[in-house]
Amino acid sequence: MCTVDRVIGTDASAPMAIDYFTRMGGTRLSDPAGVIFALDHYAPPSSPKTAALHEQVRTFARLHGAELHDVGDGISHQIVLELGKVLPGDLVIGADSHTVTCGALNVFAVGVGSSDLAAAMITGQAWLRVPESIKVVLTGTRPQGLSAKDAALALVAAVGPEGANYQTLEFDGPALAAFPLHDRLVFSNMAVETGAKAAIFPADAATLEYLDGRTREKLTPVGADRGARYAREIGIDISTLSPRVALPHSPDNVVKVEEVLGTPVDMIFLGTCTGGRVRDFHEALGVLERAGGRIAPGVQLVVTPASREVHLRLLEDGTIRKLAAMGAIITTPGCGACCGTSGAIPADGMNVLSTANRNFKARMGNATASIYLASPASCAAAAATGRITDPRSIPGQGER
Repeated sequence: MCTVDRVIGTDASAPMAIDYFTRMGGTRLSDPAGVIFALDHYAPPSSPKTAALHEQVRTFARLHGAELHDVGDGISHQIVLELGKVLPGDLVIGADSHTVTCGALNVFAVGVGSSDLAAAMITGQAWLRVPESIKVVLTGTRPQGLSAKDAALALVAAVGPEGANYQTLEFDGPALAAFPLHDRLVFSNMAVETGAKAAIFPADAATLEYLDGRTREKLTPVGADRGARYAREIGIDISTLSPRVALPHSPDNVVKVEEVLGTPVDMIFLGTCTGGRVRDFHEALGVLERAGGRIAPGVQLVVTPASREVHLRLLEDGTIRKLAAMGAIITTPGCGACCGTSGAIPADGMNVLSTANRNFKARMGNATASIYLASPASCAAAAATGRITDPRSIPGQGER
């Protein structure tokens, strides 16, 4: 039994957790300040039913003093990172599988079901089996033009869709310094596609730099004991990596971009908790501008910032204006089209290239669409050309 530092619910999970809370006899939250809700999956709500779910969460949060982030504030785990609500050494549970993203900040963050969320809301505790750890050692020199998404896809392919079931990926190695915090979030986020329970980075200079100005709390980072035992060790030489694409319909169905060059695309999705941060949009905009500043005829470019903070920064620096001027569709910060519950939905038979983390059949709301996953740079290159394109072939591309 573990004491939980943060309990995070979304509009896709909190309504059911609230029902469980009532059925379990809950009358108050164990720690109101530690419970955070975000209305991110149905943002904005697409029907009276989803609007009613939002109102249920709002009412509960108001009654019990929980922290609520309403429609437009963004994705749950993105928000808590931005606000310094999760810190090194914390134990965080969220009823969203991609809560593991927080592990980039030296946090043990896991996804749980709504009943476990309700129990933690009442007791402040959760039952967990201590997972074995897989040591992921990053070595080599980061090539120009290699995105964190490329490396994360390569890791998912190497581990497999169930290769880390109920295990923790623990990142280490001399190449860690090549990936700032916004890149590490991508690794931790994608780790759940291997079945991982959690994905933890050490607390280092990148961690402290990110937290500077976000918290005044005393930090208590954690690390492996000397002589710690690992279930196994996986080495990733980033020097050997290049742009990658995950083919339909699994995130581990990964190939080098050269193997799918010329595949036509109908929709490009820039966003989600994997590819919806400021740096991601800057990278995409840079590629689009170098490719001529135009979206290819017949291609729909959908842009969804991961949070309000991201959206505001992109407004301030002109990124949103430039993307909109090219013809991009700008949608409400949140999960957007990723899971097919809000935002743009692909038409029958469409090929979609997305910065998201999952491409299962019907993931974006249409089972006849084919979803490919790639980096923001690769998605932007495809938006400009109308087909899957090596972003390194765009003149001037390759600068991080």
